[in-house]
Amino acid sequence: MTTQKTDQDHIPGTASIAVQYGEKMTRGTGFEAISFTHRQLDGLMDPLIMVDHFTMTAPTFGPHAHAGLSAVSVLFEDSTGSFRNRDSLGNDIKLAPGDLYWLKAAQGAVHDEAPTPGSRTHALQIFVNLPAAQKLDVPAARHVPASGMAIIKGEGHRVRVMTGQSNGVIGANSPALPFTILDIGLQAGGRFTHHADSGEAMWMHLIRGEIEADIDGTRHLLTRDTALATHGGGAISLRSVDGGQAVLLAGMPLREAFVQKGPFAMSNVAQMETVIAAHAAGDLGSIG
Repeated sequence: MTTQKTDQDHIPGTASIAVQYGEKMTRGTGFEAISFTHRQLDGLMDPLIMVDHFTMTAPTFGPHAHAGLSAVSVLFEDSTGSFRNRDSLGNDIKLAPGDLYWLKAAQGAVHDEAPTPGSRTHALQIFVNLPAAQKLDVPAARHVPASGMAIIKGEGHRVRVMTGQSNGVIGANSPALPFTILDIGLQAGGRFTHHADSGEAMWMHLIRGEIEADIDGTRHLLTRDTALATHGGGAISLRSVDGGQAVLLAGMPLREAFVQKGPFAMSNVAQMETVIAAHAAGDLGSIG
């Protein structure tokens, strides 16, 4: 069990920037990932708790519970087949390549995701923290099909606005707090700029190819083994010489202390003990 302290306030008009190194992991022969966790960055990843960039070709984890956070699945368009998503809210959906599924677990929900036979899922699994005021809410979920996502197209770029907004283009709302997820594709010589809201935190990771990011005049080369986290920057400008793809996640930091144990993130130890006991008693629901 780990306790996350709040980060320090950032000076307006300046950007705090950190490079985060991912941990490679595998499970059996059907799952491999690069994992990024909040413990590395002393609050700079807030409101994110964890991001896994993974490829899955076989059922791996089985039904499992979440509480106090949102579990968000972002499927990339190069996935093949379908990704079956089930939860204790009664949802049973075969996610298609490019889809998004947002599960606001809140007071507790059971979840299971696995590729259907012969499928290959290339995706992100994102744990987004919930504020203390929402941790005991009734669970909720939203499926955003790829076919309904807003697209920003320009010279050398194609950006899927999966949730939130960018450059005046509005995507889906999350069932939790406002949060932006951009799937950014750049052609050779392509450029794209995202303007952050005041005080917003951003996290970016390279999916394929090569992309360079410019924040407040400082250039950073993105790689598949790292992520870039920043608070306080007004804009992030991307460019690619040979073409590439990256994901940008953006939201307001919560700056609240919390206690984490695996897929649970609660406000304090007593709340954590309560949700663990509820899960052991089967009170977080089940998947029929």
